[in-house]
Amino acid sequence: MARVEEKTVLCASCDIACQLRAEVTDGRVTKIKSHYNPLLKDNICMKGIYAPKGFAHPDRVLYPLKRKGERGSGEWQRVSWDDAMGEITDRLKKVVDTHGPEALAVSTSQWNTSTESGAGRRFMNLLGSPNWISGVALCAGNTAAVNRMVYGWFPFPDFASSKCIVLFGHNPKRHSWTPIYNSIRKAQQDGAKLIVLDPRRSESAERADIWLPLKAGTDAAMCLGWLNVIIKDELYDKEFVAKWTHGFDEFAARVADFPLERVAEITGCEPEMIAEAARLYATHGPSVIPWTPITDQQRNSTSAIRLHASLRAICGYLDVPGGEGLSGFPKDIIPETVIEGHDLLSDEQKAKQLGSDTHPVFTYRGTAALAAPTRRAWGHEYANIVMGSYMANPSATFRAMADGVPYPVKAFIVLGNNAMMSYANMELIYRGLMNQDLIVAHEHMKTPTAQLADFILPGDSWLERNHMLDGYGWSNVVRTSEKSMEPPGECRGVYEFWRDLAHRFGFGNQFPWKTVEELYTYRLQATGMTWEQFVDTYEMYLPEPKFRKYEENGFATPTGKVELKSTILEDLGFDPLPYWREEPEADPDYPLQLFTGVREDEFFQTGQRFIPELRKRKPDPQMFISAADAEEWQVVDGDWVDVHSKSGKVRLQTSIRDDMPKGLIRVPHGWWKPEMEQGIKGGLSGVWLHSDAQVCPDDDDFLDREQGIPHFKGIPARIVKVADQRAAAE
Repeated sequence: MARVEEKTVLCASCDIACQLRAEVTDGRVTKIKSHYNPLLKDNICMKGIYAPKGFAHPDRVLYPLKRKGERGSGEWQRVSWDDAMGEITDRLKKVVDTHGPEALAVSTSQWNTSTESGAGRRFMNLLGSPNWISGVALCAGNTAAVNRMVYGWFPFPDFASSKCIVLFGHNPKRHSWTPIYNSIRKAQQDGAKLIVLDPRRSESAERADIWLPLKAGTDAAMCLGWLNVIIKDELYDKEFVAKWTHGFDEFAARVADFPLERVAEITGCEPEMIAEAARLYATHGPSVIPWTPITDQQRNSTSAIRLHASLRAICGYLDVPGGEGLSGFPKDIIPETVIEGHDLLSDEQKAKQLGSDTHPVFTYRGTAALAAPTRRAWGHEYANIVMGSYMANPSATFRAMADGVPYPVKAFIVLGNNAMMSYANMELIYRGLMNQDLIVAHEHMKTPTAQLADFILPGDSWLERNHMLDGYGWSNVVRTSEKSMEPPGECRGVYEFWRDLAHRFGFGNQFPWKTVEELYTYRLQATGMTWEQFVDTYEMYLPEPKFRKYEENGFATPTGKVELKSTILEDLGFDPLPYWREEPEADPDYPLQLFTGVREDEFFQTGQRFIPELRKRKPDPQMFISAADAEEWQVVDGDWVDVHSKSGKVRLQTSIRDDMPKGLIRVPHGWWKPEMEQGIKGGLSGVWLHSDAQVCPDDDDFLDREQGIPHFKGIPARIVKVADQRAAAE
């Protein structure tokens, strides 16, 4: 008779980490089910449900592979873990001896490699490399870093008690950001108002009390307009502002430069609607502005994120019930940031971090002034929230890889991150990859990036490992995930990779934990529990809620206050006040605006496209376009087109949508086709046809000044219909 049991797991098919149940039959996961807790039971989506199918895919990498022939040949030979790690060590040591430790760069994914528990940064800090990058530089991590500059932490919204929710382009859906979607729907049922700012008539816009169809990329200007209304009409929390903010008068003077008429001209929205939305946010609170991936990715990103933070603060919605909480580190648990060991990296090596001279916000240089305030307010000097602080700049890193400027990067380790498609300017990334002496990919599948590697190391999955999640360093809630089955073949976790490499480099005494479970036990020592005891006791480790914590130790900023005028940015040579930076002059050859990065229900980033059930729902990448634009460009539903920007082109299938405004097209993120031929000669599985990273520029006009993050929301573009439609579809 079959032996059936259930395990509690945290899904890592996207970055939300829903708590689910795995049904295990004779040691294999046969079904993913929703959690039994009524508050969590609806937090499940198709990506989680079909995850076991993906992990059982016949093309999954199960054994270490070493490249045969030239880079990108598509030919591999199976090797042992010991041989692979031995050669990786020798080649990396040669790079370090020749060029210095900073010649190693590492790119990771927030979701797939979160079980390293800080081990990757620990190894890099011991080695002496500051050049760690991640997709979080474009998504949540950069927002966390900017929020820290304003009030010392990245707040999390209290949806359950909020009276008003504001979505800046964010569009949580039933199968995308599912817990956020459910929380918003429940809040609306309980009477909360919803304000949506989105050029598209999105699903969230259709449910909103107020929808502002702002022009793509104008979030900062809209916020300045809201603040103009709130300050002019004295709708802000005067007591909080007087006691707990720095630079309010100068901030108010800057905001006064943005009367509603000017903001309406920039954003394309009616002045009366802008004012109505601002007043609703300020008077119907406590209100929340949840994190949004849209504001992350604009040429005015730093200012817009700071303005979100300023709205929260001056309206009195910071660290209060129904507002947005500043949680701090988990109680009685050593934070992952401490394990990362940022104090192990010398100041000399920190100063070499790529991009820190020009775009310092989330680098060591940009966060240095937060060290002492963070220790004062939160008890630890470093706070790597959502892994978004102490990063190198991605574009600067790829330029060092491709062109050796300002110094060469010659070794690249990529962990669960399809780096070639995950940042702007794919042509630059490709050149950088082709110029490496060593590339190591820790992966499940032969992604386009992995196809260019020297070694592909088989990674385990979230069903095949134990895990303790501290909210990506964002919240003080700790959740556990039970190993539900053994990894197939010789798949291993990323912690094992880093520990093995550390011992081979002579850092073994800094990695005393033989397994990740031993590391968890070390981090749990103040609870008096081992990992095994903790996971048997807690699925979710919740602290007692406490509000207005800043009244005890102030905010974790240099002034101890909310810095509406940033002392940090001023010292770094930037405008200390948020601003609006006008768009580049329009180019008549590229009359459309391209909006990329919106998530599809079936896929997360570049993943899941090898799962048949999900590809059946979405077999091809689609460009969304209005009927008016389709008529003007002479395309019909189903036509294949090449969408061009100045940096490249991407091939997509036309989908005419009545929710799209005229002049804007939407391009999906992360498309490649695993079924297509691998290797350079085969086009790297369709990456040169379908990846949106080709049309995303990273030149100065399209980079945020303070972060160096590319502008993905309003890239000048044009459409060219593919002449041979039959060939395009094949």
